[in-house]
Amino acid sequence: MACLPVELLAKAAEVMEACRVGGATVALAESCTGGLVAAALTSLPGSSSFVERGFVTHSNAAKSELLGVPSALIEGHGAVSEEVARAMAEGALAHSPATASLAVTGIAGPTGGSPGKPVGTVHLAAAARGRPTLHARLLCGGDRDAVRQASAIAAMDLLIRRLTEEAAA
Repeated sequence: MACLPVELLAKAAEVMEACRVGGATVALAESCTGGLVAAALTSLPGSSSFVERGFVTHSNAAKSELLGVPSALIEGHGAVSEEVARAMAEGALAHSPATASLAVTGIAGPTGGSPGKPVGTVHLAAAARGRPTLHARLLCGGDRDAVRQASAIAAMDLLIRRLTEEAAA
């Protein structure tokens, strides 16, 4: 396996199991994590059975061009917002055959924060076809690596919740 934190790999294994049980495939839309969730998931043998694709949409233009997030939504709420996280997750589903998706957008730092959105602010969303999109907001502490790792773990937790609820439905 890759040289990733043990906690990240353990959470990835939980996602893999939830996908196996539910017969799910996932698409990922990552901004501040820069592909960290995808790296954790694809470090697992057999990941090709459930990881359908990933989008690293670090720029606002990429969020719009690759995921279909309306520019007006980004301008009105900011790239780091519940609205954009939800649109990213829903856009990942719309632009793939996956059955579920996960989106992460945030401010990993050390710069880029503001009084209303300090460094460590992260929005997550998990979507599944025919189900409501779930959202979570985090305020992570620590340096850039700590924010990215905490965000990736929390995002996978939210995805597991969406997949588990989907399988139970």
